[in-house]
Amino acid sequence: MSKLNRDVLYLIFKELHDIKSLYSCLLVNKTWCEIIIPIIWINPWKFLKPEKKKLFLNVIISHLSDESRKNLSQDIDFLMNSYQRPLFNYISFCKYLDFNHIFDLFTFNNRGFSIEKNKNEIFKLFINENTKFTYLYFPYYFNYQIHHIPGAKCCLSEIEFFSCNARINDNVLVGLAEICKSIKELELTIDKDNKNYGIIRFIEAQKKLYKISIFFGYTQIFNFDDSFYENIENSLIKHANTIQHFKITEQPMTNFLSFLVNLKTLELSNCSNSAKWNVLENLFLPYLQILRTMDIPIRALACLIKNSGTYLNEIVINNRCSLKHNDNKMIIQAIYQNCHNLKYLGISFLNNNILELDNLLINCQYLNGLYFTIVEYKFDWNKMFEILIKSSPVSLFKFKFKFQFYYMPDDIESFKTFFDNWKDRHPILLYIILDNPNTNTDYFDLLEEYKTKGIIKKYKHYSDGIFVKYKDYKDFEW
Repeated sequence: MSKLNRDVLYLIFKELHDIKSLYSCLLVNKTWCEIIIPIIWINPWKFLKPEKKKLFLNVIISHLSDESRKNLSQDIDFLMNSYQRPLFNYISFCKYLDFNHIFDLFTFNNRGFSIEKNKNEIFKLFINENTKFTYLYFPYYFNYQIHHIPGAKCCLSEIEFFSCNARINDNVLVGLAEICKSIKELELTIDKDNKNYGIIRFIEAQKKLYKISIFFGYTQIFNFDDSFYENIENSLIKHANTIQHFKITEQPMTNFLSFLVNLKTLELSNCSNSAKWNVLENLFLPYLQILRTMDIPIRALACLIKNSGTYLNEIVINNRCSLKHNDNKMIIQAIYQNCHNLKYLGISFLNNNILELDNLLINCQYLNGLYFTIVEYKFDWNKMFEILIKSSPVSLFKFKFKFQFYYMPDDIESFKTFFDNWKDRHPILLYIILDNPNTNTDYFDLLEEYKTKGIIKKYKHYSDGIFVKYKDYKDFEW
């Protein structure tokens, strides 16, 4: 294997996401090391742990020229260490320029160190003609005009992902707008007193925007400049033909979503819990494929699904507040009446509407995965499993169940009957998310038993808390 073509080895190593495996491989020989080092350093921040920060900082500092070391404005502990030139120009392999991590790295290891006094020497380590970044992240408030650093145009001209708070200095954004014109993904945070209109000029300068994520800070507490955000929405309309993925955590100020006719993914969160989201009621998105929502009013959401459900193949609906029976029924009906190409559904079912599951399974014959959130005491698990056995399309074999421990079935017989009746079907992929870490071990024994029998292909059980973050289970096989 050590004699494999370098390109083949690169493709193999690129798929190894485990840093320990990569470290082991780079010790094999010089060739493997030369291939793996650039892979690790594409995004070194990804693997950086607190206990390794000082070591990592020493590697960064080792790239300083003798002149730069002398130019630093104060004596710093890490410059007193023995100095040795690095074997590789590690920084040149980086594709992620994250000023959040850079600031943290220097201040974490040297409490008296001033970024302000030494910014030129530090930033020149990363911004030069030897590096070409594609991901760029800025902290909450950033006012360093990095576009004036020699080599910035070469270094930043290929940026495709851009993340910042709208409070970033206008001059920085205006300068970057002249360099970074090929942004594909924009991640923007907006909070109180945002009036930095440089972000609007930056958005308008782009030519390839296709994914937008807009997060709102403390807008429900502080006064919010509506006109500022309306201008942002209007600037996005100019990219209506290219934007395909959009995420927002507050109701839009205008009807600009109706202009995004090529939208494929839409993610909506109702952080203020007060907006009615009337903008969704007449919204028609002809090519929408993925819809993910959090606390969006059901009636508005049902209208969106009725108008734009033809090509929807993934729907995830989360409601943290109490769910009304009529609303639950309304959204389920809207889904199975309009989304016949549906493959994946995440939703809550209430006892009164459990029979609607039957209609859902009959009308959505391409269903591949179901993610149930159980939010009701004495939920009728037996009836749900009975319907799944009777009406599940042949394509369906992936299940997730999320519930609090007091919503569990009274005993394991419900699951046992379900597994017994699933025999001779496609083996199940199962994920159970439970808020009680002291779950009866009989459940684990049961899952293992049916995995041995081949009825369950793979299962995973998460029981460290009901409020599981998406990252904790997004990497499950399906």
